[in-house]
Amino acid sequence: MVIRFWGVRGSVPSPGRHTCRYGGNTSCVSVEVGDRVLVLDAGTGVIQLGAALAGSGREVFFLLTHLHSDHIAGFPFFPLLYRSESPVHLLSYEKDGRPWSLMSLLDGYHFPLQAADVVAPVIRVDTDPLGYLADHGFSVARLAVTHPGGAFGYRVTHGGRSLVFIPDHELSPPPPVEARQAEVVAFCREADVLVHDAQYLAAEMPARWGWGHSTLRQACELARAARVKHFIPFHHDPGRTDEALDAMQEQARALLEPHGIACTVAYEGLRVEL
Repeated sequence: MVIRFWGVRGSVPSPGRHTCRYGGNTSCVSVEVGDRVLVLDAGTGVIQLGAALAGSGREVFFLLTHLHSDHIAGFPFFPLLYRSESPVHLLSYEKDGRPWSLMSLLDGYHFPLQAADVVAPVIRVDTDPLGYLADHGFSVARLAVTHPGGAFGYRVTHGGRSLVFIPDHELSPPPPVEARQAEVVAFCREADVLVHDAQYLAAEMPARWGWGHSTLRQACELARAARVKHFIPFHHDPGRTDEALDAMQEQARALLEPHGIACTVAYEGLRVEL
């Protein structure tokens, strides 16, 4: 199982000389199992992923954590949509009791092209997305987490190894609470890799309480409580510079390394093989 990071920012893309080392694209992580690729979120990082996959003929499966723009905005620009060699499987997201598909973004108004302009073979899956993934070799569990408008975290397991991906989640939120701490710890328990929201610093949180994101320290405490092996802070604030992320990595490592937990702040191009 190979995990690659294509977009690591939250909220909005943040290109520029102060973010070039960690990257400015929004949420997109791929999980490769054999010749199949599971794409977790379709933020602007998915454009680079598509370029890397062009010509490979590999099947691609899209699974969304939620529908905020920083997690879906890259999809209409996904290069493989306009090539014929790679089947694209779209696992619909349930919105207001109805399945919602990424193809809805190609409507001719919000984007100049329409679904009819897509060349790739697209398979839309409106029911039992996790069962469909299991039929195609991906073992995925899901947890509803606390974020405005709702969101999910996912646990992907293969060959006895596991990745937990929770990009948007507030660990100590005001009511209502979707996922209690004990549930989240159990969901993450002994994961080989935990990718979790760590958008804020503790000093920033009073003004952002209820926004649906966690602090670095809160996420480190989760990693420690769940006894994960490798923690990857994710969903960086768009105003966070490379130097500030360097400092966050030092802080997280100081908290986690005494407990035998590795830490790597997420950056575009990061590759983890399990």
